[in-house]
Amino acid sequence: MSRRRETALSSRGAMADKGGMDRLPIDEVLEELVAAVRAEGRAVLVAPPGAGKTTRVPLALLPAVSGRIVMLEPRRLAARSAAERMAETLGERAGETVGYRMRGEAKVGTATRIEVVTEGILTRMLQSDPELTGIGALIFDEFHERSLNADLGLALAIEARQALREDLALVVMSATLDAGPVAALLDDAPVLRSEGRAYPVETRWRETPVAKARRFEEAVADLVAEAVRAEPGSALVFLPGEGEIRRVEALLRGRVPEDCAIRPLFGAMPFAEQRAAIAPAATGRKVVLATAIAETSLTIEDVRIVVDGGRARRARFDPGSGMSRLVTERVSRAEAEQRRGRAGRVAEGVCYRLWTKGEEGALPAFAPAEIETADLTGLALELALWGASEAELSFLTPPPAGPLSEARALLEGLGALDREGRITAHGKALAGLPLHPRLAHMLQIAGIQAAELAALLNERDPLRGAGVDLSLRMRALREPGNADRGVIARVKQEAKRLRQGLREAPPMSLGEMAALAYPDRVGLRRRGDQPRYVLSGGKGAVMAEEDALAGARLIVVTDTDGAPREARIRQAVEISEAELRGLFGAQIAWHEICRWDRREKRVVARRQEMFGALVLDDRQWKDAPAEAMARGALEGLRQIGLPWSDAARRFAARVRLMGEGYPDMREEVLLDTLEDWLLPYLGGARTEAQLRALDITGALRAMLDWDRMQRLDREVPAQFESPVGRKLPIDYSGADPEVTGRLQEFFGTTVHPTVGPNRVPLKVVLTSPGHRPVQVTMDLPNFWKTSYADVRKEMRGRYPKHPWPEDPTAADPTLRAKPRGT
Repeated sequence: MSRRRETALSSRGAMADKGGMDRLPIDEVLEELVAAVRAEGRAVLVAPPGAGKTTRVPLALLPAVSGRIVMLEPRRLAARSAAERMAETLGERAGETVGYRMRGEAKVGTATRIEVVTEGILTRMLQSDPELTGIGALIFDEFHERSLNADLGLALAIEARQALREDLALVVMSATLDAGPVAALLDDAPVLRSEGRAYPVETRWRETPVAKARRFEEAVADLVAEAVRAEPGSALVFLPGEGEIRRVEALLRGRVPEDCAIRPLFGAMPFAEQRAAIAPAATGRKVVLATAIAETSLTIEDVRIVVDGGRARRARFDPGSGMSRLVTERVSRAEAEQRRGRAGRVAEGVCYRLWTKGEEGALPAFAPAEIETADLTGLALELALWGASEAELSFLTPPPAGPLSEARALLEGLGALDREGRITAHGKALAGLPLHPRLAHMLQIAGIQAAELAALLNERDPLRGAGVDLSLRMRALREPGNADRGVIARVKQEAKRLRQGLREAPPMSLGEMAALAYPDRVGLRRRGDQPRYVLSGGKGAVMAEEDALAGARLIVVTDTDGAPREARIRQAVEISEAELRGLFGAQIAWHEICRWDRREKRVVARRQEMFGALVLDDRQWKDAPAEAMARGALEGLRQIGLPWSDAARRFAARVRLMGEGYPDMREEVLLDTLEDWLLPYLGGARTEAQLRALDITGALRAMLDWDRMQRLDREVPAQFESPVGRKLPIDYSGADPEVTGRLQEFFGTTVHPTVGPNRVPLKVVLTSPGHRPVQVTMDLPNFWKTSYADVRKEMRGRYPKHPWPEDPTAADPTLRAKPRGT
C-alpha cells in the first residue's frame, strides 16, 4: 500500500474564524504538517498565494525539529521580508530567533533557530558540510519557480539525507505545483494541501485581443488607468522587466488619480526603494509596477488590484554559441494564477488580464524549469565539487545532456576540471567564489585588479546605448556622468566584497582580464567593410558600423544578444595580438591544412597559425603531400556530389540488389566512406572540373573481390540473354530492373525472368517489330493468358509479315518475319 497520504482541506472563510485577521488559511493544515514531519521526516505542502505558508510553517515546525531550520527563499527581498515578519510575530527583531543570510549580508546570532537564506547560500552550506551539522530541517519555499539552485539544492539535500542524515527533515512548499513528482522524489512523501485563499479574487479578461500593432506598454498603461478608476485600493502591475516598467511609469504620469503614488519594483533596485514599494502608502494608495519579483511570498500592503500584462522575461542559453540571451515570452497558466492571487492577500480583489478568456487556453501550463534553459556551467562545477554525476542525484528535471557537456568543456578549458571530469584545485577555488566560473577564473588569475571588472560584468549595463566599448563602463566607475548611479553603487560595493582574500597579480589590461573570463569569445575582424567578427569558439558576431570600436582587429566580446546565427555585440573591449599571445601562447599553434575552397572551387593548401577558430597568420603550403591534397579533394566531392556516369550508376544499382555481404552503394554511404574506396583512384584531380570528369566505375568495381564479382555477374548480370540468344542490356537505373526486347523473341517463355538472390522480377518492355513499346509486364505468363489476345488483334493487321500465334507459349521465339507465302 502506498505510504503517500494527501490531506485536502478547504480554508474558505478562515480569516473570519478564530482570531479574525490573525487567522490564515494555512493554519488549518499546520498540525497535519508537523505530524508528517515528526513521523516521516519529509512532506510536500501545496498552498495558494496568501495562505501564509512562508511565515507560518517555519514557526510551527520549531517544536518538532531538533536544531536549526533553514528555509530557502528564491529572492533576496522575499527572504529578508519573511525573516522580519516572523521575527515581528515573536515580538523580536531579525537576528534573534529568526534571521536571514544572503550574499554580502547576514542577520543571525547564536540563538537563531530559523534562518531564511537565498539559493547560493544553501548550496555553499551543503558543499562545505554535507552532514549539515546543527541543522534539523530544510524548507524549500516557492519551489514552483523551479530555479536551478533550488533543483540542485534539493538533489544534494536528498542525497545527504539518504547517505548521512536520516534525521534531516525536508519540506517542499509551493503555490502552483504538480505535487506528485516531487512527493515521489522524496520517497513517496505525504502531500498536504491548503485550498483556501485569504480573500476571493474576481478575474476580468479583455473582450477582444489586443491589436498586434499596438505597443505593449500603451495597452498596459490603458488597462491600469481603467482599473484604478474603477476599483478601490492599490494596484500591482506585472511587467517583464525594468525597461517596460520605466516606459509604463512615464505613460501613467497624469493618468492615475492624484492620491495614487507610482512605485517601480524590480530586483536591481536599492533595497530601501524596494521596501518603499511594498510598504503601505503614506497617504492614499499606490500603483506598484513590478517584475516577477512580486510573484513570490511577498505581501505588498494595500493591494486589491492586479493588472497582469501576461509576459515574462527568461534567460535562454544556446549551447551551440555558449551564450545566453533574455527572451520575453507569454506567461504560463501557473504564473498567471500565482499573480492573480496577489490581489487577495489583504482584502477581496480584482485581477485584470491583458488577454481574452479564449486566449488563456493557448498559454502553457507551467513555465520551463530553469535547468532546461539556463547556462549549466555553475551546475557542472557544483556536481564535480560534490563528486557525483547528474545521473547519481535525484533531479526533478534532469539537466539536458548537450548544454551540460558544453559546460564541462568550458570548465576543462578554464582548468577547473581535468580530462576525466574531476574537479581540480583551481576548480575548488572557483566554486568558493560567488560568481559565474568564468568571472571566478578571471579573479583567481588577475587578482585584486579584476574585482571591479568582475562586479561590473555581473551587473546590468550602467551605460545603455553608449557604444560597446567596455572601457567606457570602467571609466564610469570613476566618472559616472550619465551612467545609472544605482548600478555604479552596487558594482563598487560588490567589488569591495570581492577584493577580500584576493592576491596581488602582475598588471593586466582590461582586454587581458576579459579574455581570461571569455577565452572562447576573442573576436578577429573579418576582411571587408562590415565589422563582422569570427569568435575563437567558432561562432560569428557583428558590431554596429558606426561604433567607435568597429575598426578594432582583435576584441573580447563580453555581452551579445545571443542570436544563434550571428550575435550582435553589445559589449566588448579591444585586445592586442601581443596580449593574446602572452595569455594563450600555449594554445596558439600552426596547423597545416588542405581543404576544399568553395569559392575558388579547388583544393587549397595553407599553413595557418590558429587560436581556436581564429587564424592569426595564414601562408601558402607549397610542399603539401599528395595524400593531404587528395583528402582535400574528397572534401570537395562531398560538397558537389559524386560524378556518376551511366555505367557507374548501373553497377551500383546491381550491387544494391545483392544485399547482405556486398558493400552499401547508396550515395550517402559512399560519400561518408570516400577515403576507403576512392582515394587511390583520384589521381591528380584537384579542381571541380577535374572531379566532375572522374569515372568512378573502376573504383566501385574494385570494392568487390573476384568471387563476389563472379557471383554478381551470375545473379545480377549486366545483360539478359533472350530466348533467341540475343544479349539485351538490363537498365538498373529505375525502381525496377528493366529489359527491352521484341515481343516475338519471348515466345515460349513460361517463367518470368528474375535477377538477384531475392529473385527480383525484371520489368519487361515488349516492343512491336517497329520497335515501339506495346506492353510492359512483370508477369509474362499472365500476359500471355490475358492481354496478349488484344495486342495480337491490333498488331497482326499492322505487321502481317510477323508471327502472331494464338498460343504464344507453344511457339518458338524468333526475330524473323514469316516465310513468303505463309
